[in-house]
Amino acid sequence: MQPLIGAPNHVLLARAWRRFVARRQVGPETDPLVARSWQRSAPRLNPRGAPQWSYLGQAALARTRQKHTALLALARPLMEDVYQFIEGAGAVLLLTDNTHCVLEELGDVKIVRELHALGIRPGVFVDESRAGTNAFAVAMLESTPAQIVGAEHFLAVLHNYSAVAAPVFDLDGSLVGSIGVMQRVEKHTPHLLGIVVAAAKAIENQLSAEFLMREANERASELNAALEAISDGVLAWDAFGVVTHLNEHAGLLLGLAPNLVVGRALNEYLTLPEGLARAAASGEEVRELETTFTVQGTPRECFVSLRVLKQADKTPTHFIATLRRAEQVRQLVTRMVGAHARLTLDDIVGPSPALRRIRKQALAAANAKGSVLILGEEGTSKNALARAIHNSGKRAAGPFLALNCRAIPRDLVLSEFLGYEAGAQPGGQPSKFELAHGGTLFLDQVDALPQDMQAALVRVIEYGEVIRLGGTRVIPLDVRVMAATDMDLERSVKEYTFRRDLYYRLSPIVIQIPPLRERPEDIAALVERLLEKLSRQFGRSVQIAPAALQRLERYPFPGNITELEIVIERAALHCDGAVIQVEHLPPDVRERRVYAARKGGAEPVRSMSESETAAILAAGRAARGNLSETARTLGIGRSTLWRKMKLLGLTPRDFA
Repeated sequence: MQPLIGAPNHVLLARAWRRFVARRQVGPETDPLVARSWQRSAPRLNPRGAPQWSYLGQAALARTRQKHTALLALARPLMEDVYQFIEGAGAVLLLTDNTHCVLEELGDVKIVRELHALGIRPGVFVDESRAGTNAFAVAMLESTPAQIVGAEHFLAVLHNYSAVAAPVFDLDGSLVGSIGVMQRVEKHTPHLLGIVVAAAKAIENQLSAEFLMREANERASELNAALEAISDGVLAWDAFGVVTHLNEHAGLLLGLAPNLVVGRALNEYLTLPEGLARAAASGEEVRELETTFTVQGTPRECFVSLRVLKQADKTPTHFIATLRRAEQVRQLVTRMVGAHARLTLDDIVGPSPALRRIRKQALAAANAKGSVLILGEEGTSKNALARAIHNSGKRAAGPFLALNCRAIPRDLVLSEFLGYEAGAQPGGQPSKFELAHGGTLFLDQVDALPQDMQAALVRVIEYGEVIRLGGTRVIPLDVRVMAATDMDLERSVKEYTFRRDLYYRLSPIVIQIPPLRERPEDIAALVERLLEKLSRQFGRSVQIAPAALQRLERYPFPGNITELEIVIERAALHCDGAVIQVEHLPPDVRERRVYAARKGGAEPVRSMSESETAAILAAGRAARGNLSETARTLGIGRSTLWRKMKLLGLTPRDFA
């Protein structure tokens, strides 16, 4: 029965039990929990018979106890605490799992032996189907604390005992088991139920705390694994300046061992840069600040972002700094800003002997250490050749930074090339050599560099280091310099407009690209490559007629490959079908006109045979078909005139 004020009336309890056994009648004096349990037990058991005990074997019991290690670890100390209060009262504490199996017992020796003799010991199942109405079964079936005294037990063999029990639930409300106390009925005390309920709640609280702690540890482990997996360094400290986290990447970048630093004061190991310390003091966040940590006297350059965690009143509680190697950020920026197609030497097409020589030189230069100087007229694709050399060598994975020296204002050249420290101007700026670290710096139109920048470039190439403007820190470099120009640098050296020492530093390897007019046999291969590119761009096949290709091969292309690219793209846009015809070519190409600087206009450029044909026709028409007069006008003999006319396919009728 449930808690009562005062001692239970055993006579009334016995009378109610007998009435139920005889006539299955339940009186008002019977507790509803007990009545329901009797009704469940009656069809299964003989009230005056023996319990139908069922036991786990020793091995099975050991496995079951192992399964409930957490429950046993929490319950055993509490059972010992409770037993200190009831020791000597002839009671035994029992713990069951959610299958009604007794897992643990603790009590006075005499009552323990008595219950063992009755059949109640670790490994026995005390559910209603085997033991009838009892406090442990009722507590778990009804999900409420239960007290069964004397004749409230369905089986008569248990009328000499009383028991109190309370169910134990985990955090999600699932039944874990029960804890209770059994004793002789004459020693029954109602206050035991309160003690048992308190013990059950204590176990539940411990189970909840263990679960939450386990969840927190799992989340912390996941967070630590994530912080270790990211490529950035992570340094975190609290408002008291104590380091709370330092992942492996940050440790490598700063030269610190995480296991030694975490939990210690931050200022014991490093000094925060001024800008970062000022931001942390004011609770401001910082993004991608280029700065230098001082770690045990050694400068550690990096880019840092600061995140500040604050309370509701805006008071900072934690600071999280993400660190990235300066070299890594610069290479990433260089790749993003200077992203181009990955040209290789296979993209330098053409069958001419001159181009075969260039490819051979470029292949040798790809893995060489020295600087490369590329010479050639405007439009000969010096930039493309430099990229192909870079992408074909050991530095292909590094950045390729191309600069047009003529496009940089002269008064900004030094700051653009050498950069400046944060103290010189707000934020600071890395040098172009730092941005190209691990890769190639290509200087187009290098002849345009002013003398002071030429001197600085000599130092960088010679010593492999740079000092930013306004700074004193020597920054080591691993940069290969390539340069290009369409000027005669040797003449510039003689005229003292270009430093002789820089010319020698730039020219260990010199590659001369001849103009396109000197290698017309390359035009067909270049056109084919351009048409493949345009076909992919337009989503349709673009071809060229043989006659149009012939006109291209006869045109001198003063703008070289750049002009050829523009001519082909313009013709492809203007052709109605999929084939470029002669009429789709620009008039200058069709008529072989090029710009004549002295005349300020355009004039046709003819081959020798075309020039001879035009001269003979003009002289013959002026002489009205008289061959002797025509020969005298041309300054050649009559027989020579006949031979040339035959060779050129002319007849006297053409003079009409």
